[in-house]
Amino acid sequence: MNIAIIGAGGWGTALSVLLHGNGHRVRLWAYVPAHVTEMLAKHENVPFLPGVPLPPELEISNDMAHTVQGAELVVMAVPSHTMRQTCQKLPRLIVPILSVSKGIENETGKRMTEVIAETQPGVPVAALSGPSHAEEVARGTPTAVVASSLQPGFAKLVQQTFMTERFRIYTGDDLVGVELGGALKNVIAISAGITDGLGLGDNAKAALVTRGQAEMSRLGLALGARQETFFGLSGIGDLMVTCFSKWSRNRGVGERLGRGETPEQILASMEMVAEGVRTAKSAVTLSEQAGIEMPITREVFAVLYEGKNVRQAMHDLMTREAKPE
Repeated sequence: MNIAIIGAGGWGTALSVLLHGNGHRVRLWAYVPAHVTEMLAKHENVPFLPGVPLPPELEISNDMAHTVQGAELVVMAVPSHTMRQTCQKLPRLIVPILSVSKGIENETGKRMTEVIAETQPGVPVAALSGPSHAEEVARGTPTAVVASSLQPGFAKLVQQTFMTERFRIYTGDDLVGVELGGALKNVIAISAGITDGLGLGDNAKAALVTRGQAEMSRLGLALGARQETFFGLSGIGDLMVTCFSKWSRNRGVGERLGRGETPEQILASMEMVAEGVRTAKSAVTLSEQAGIEMPITREVFAVLYEGKNVRQAMHDLMTREAKPE
C-alpha cells in the first residue's frame, strides 16, 4: 500500500519503520523543515527515536499535500492538542484515516477519531492503541495492540497492513473504549510516577494502578464504552506499561513531581509530549459532566494545575471516606 504518516515523533517514526519493513511504500511528514533535513542526512530521528536507523527508501517531507498524494491510508501520529489544526491543513481526503494519538481534546472533550471525523467528514476512521512504546516497537520487540473501528472492514485492513510476527494486531469495534483507555491511562501513570518519586513503595503504586483502572472503567461506561475493553490491551495492558515502564514520559513526569519539581519546570525541559498533562483537564471536565467520581484523576489535576502538594494529594486519597470496593 501507499501509506502517509502525519507526525514524525517517536511513534510515527517507529510505525514508518515497521510499515516499510512490511513492504509498504511509506511517506513521513514532519512539522519542522530542519527536522526533515536532519533525518534525511543522518537516517535517524535523533530527537525522538535515537539509535534506530531509518531505511533509505523512506520518504520524509515537510510538504503535507505531497505526503498524502496518492496515499491509500493516512495515519495521524501528531500530539492530540494539534490534531484538529493538523487535520484542517490536510487536503480533503477520501481515504481511510487511522489515529494512533492518545488524548482527549481539551476544548471539546472529543476523542481523536471524533476530531478527525469533524475535520475530514465522510472518511472511515479507526484507532490503534495498546501497550506499545515506540522505542521497543522500532527495535522489533514483541508487541500486541488493538485496532478499533465502527467499520469492521477498516479494522481488518489495519490488522492486515500492520501485523508482523513481532507486532500482533487484534480487532474490535468499541472505538469509545479503546480511545478512552489509551488517553486516561496517561493520567493514572502520572500518579504512579508520583509514588516512585516519593519512594512510597510497591503497595501504594499497585493500589493506584488498580483503583485508576476502576476510574477509567466508570467514565468509559458513562460515555458509552464497554467494560471489557478496559480489561484488554487498550485498557489494563496500556495502563500497566505506562505506569511501570522506563520509557513512559507520563510516569516520568509524575516521578519528577514526586521529587519536588514543579509542573512548569518539568514541561519546560521536555521536548516530547506527555499526553497525560493535558488529558487530566479533559478527564476532570468529562467526569464532572457525567457525574462520575475520579478521585485519582482529580488529585493529579490539582497537582498539575492548582499547585497542590503531592504529599497532601496522597494523604487526601488515603483518607477519603471508607467505602466498599
